Amino acid sequence: MFINFSNHPSSSWSESQLLAAKQYGEVKDIAFPSISPSLSPEQTKALAQHYIDEIISLQPTCTMIQGEFTFVHYIVNTLKEHNMKCVAACTERIVKEEGNKKISEFSFVQFREYF
Repeated sequence: MFINFSNHPSSSWSESQLLAAKQYGEVKDIAFPSISPSLSPEQTKALAQHYIDEIISLQPTCTMIQGEFTFVHYIVNTLKEHNMKCVAACTERIVKEEGNKKISEFSFVQFREYF
């Protein structure tokens, strides 16, 4: 199983990103929570632990984790302590200018393992 733990549902992914994820198995979305900037480190860890427990219980082959930096850092480090593979989606940013507007598009390239 490939877990997508982000704010980007797999239903909106490109075909190439879906194919890359499916190499690990069935894709399961877990919506990334809104992390209030006023949470203390202890509150943030407690919330993270809830998701860590859920991910571990599903025993995925790989988990893509992207979101609020300190929350992601704690989850990735904890999952890696459990020998679980954690990745981030790597994209190429393509900027198009239309008049005085810049439009950014992101094109999936690969998943990169957290190290």
